[in-house]
Amino acid sequence: MTHYTTAPGVAAALAGFTLPEKLGFGLVLAPVMYSVEYADGRWGRGALLPYGPIEIAPGARALHYGELVFEGMKAYRAGTPWPNLFRPLDNCRRFALSAERLAMPAVPEALFLEGVDAVAGAMADFVPTGGGKSLYLRPFLYGTEAGYLLRNSTTFRFMVIANPVESYASGPMKVAIERFDVRAAVGGVGVAKASANYAASLRASSASIARGYTVALWLDAAEHRYIQELSGMNVFAVIGGELHTPSLDGAILPGITRDSLIALARHLGHTVIERPMLIDELLEQIRSGACTEVFACGTAAIVAPIGVLGDTDGREYVPAQVDVVAKQWREALLAIQERRVPDPFGWTRDVARPAAG
Repeated sequence: MTHYTTAPGVAAALAGFTLPEKLGFGLVLAPVMYSVEYADGRWGRGALLPYGPIEIAPGARALHYGELVFEGMKAYRAGTPWPNLFRPLDNCRRFALSAERLAMPAVPEALFLEGVDAVAGAMADFVPTGGGKSLYLRPFLYGTEAGYLLRNSTTFRFMVIANPVESYASGPMKVAIERFDVRAAVGGVGVAKASANYAASLRASSASIARGYTVALWLDAAEHRYIQELSGMNVFAVIGGELHTPSLDGAILPGITRDSLIALARHLGHTVIERPMLIDELLEQIRSGACTEVFACGTAAIVAPIGVLGDTDGREYVPAQVDVVAKQWREALLAIQERRVPDPFGWTRDVARPAAG
C-alpha cells in the first residue's frame, strides 16, 4: 500500500501527454515526477506531481559542493499489459551506498520503491512496447541546505523523473583512450553514482567527440595503465573465447548490467574472468587477433559494441569482429528484462499498482 499524495494537476498532465514516434534517449519528458523531503532527521510524505521546474536555494550544497547522487533504471512493457522493473532492489542498494559515500541519508527501500512505482505506475500506458524501448527512470537525491561550511546538508530532497526512451546507442562506438585526465581514484567517489564523477569526465568526453570518437575510456589514476570503464559503461573483451572484464578496484562503478552479464554468462556455462586489465596488453591482443571483440554495457545501452579504440598517438585498433558476441548477450539479457524468456534469477518485478491516498 502506498502512502504518497497525488497533486490535482497530475491527471491533466497525463491526459495531455502522447508518445511521439521518435523517442531518442532522454529527450521526451514524462509529465509526472515524484518528490519527498528530508528534514529534522526523518522523511516526510511523498507526492506525485506534474513535471516542472523545482525551487532550490542559490546557496544549496548540491549546487556548490556537488552533493547529489542518482540511479538509472528501466521499466519494460514488451507485449505485457503492465510494466515490470529490472533489479530495482539492486538499484536501491547501490543508491544507498552512493548516499553513504557522500554522507547523505539513505533513502529507505520502501520509499525508494514508492517513488519509482509511483512514476512508472502513472506512466504505465506510456511505457513504449517496441523491442529495446523502455521507460527510463532517474531517481536522485540532493542536499538542499544552504551554506558554505564543508559539511553535509541536514535537509535533502529525493525525486524520481522519467523518460520514454529508445536504445541509448546505435551502431558500434568509437572509443578514445584517455591517458591523461582521471575520472576517479581509489578512495574517491568512483564507486558512487555521484554527479561529481560525470563532471570529472566531461572535458575528456567532449575532447573525444571533437576528435570524431563516441566516448572516452578511462585508465587508473595511479599508473594510467589499467582499464577502468567508459564514462557511463563497463567494458568487456572477448579473449580466447572467454569474457574478460576489469575487476572492481575501488574506483570503478559496480554496474548492475555488468553484474547481470557476468551472472548470466556463468549460468549458461561461459567463462568470465574478472582481473586487472592493462590497456597496452589489450591493444596488443586486438592487434594480434587474440582479442576478437570488445563491447561495453550499462543500463542505458544494455550492451553496446565497440568498433575501434583510438590511442593518443593517433593509432587505431580495430577488433576482428564487431557486435557478434555483444549482440548475443544484448538479446539474451533484453529477453529477460522484457520477460520474453524465463528469468532464472528473479530479477524482474512488477511495477506496483497506483494506490495513492
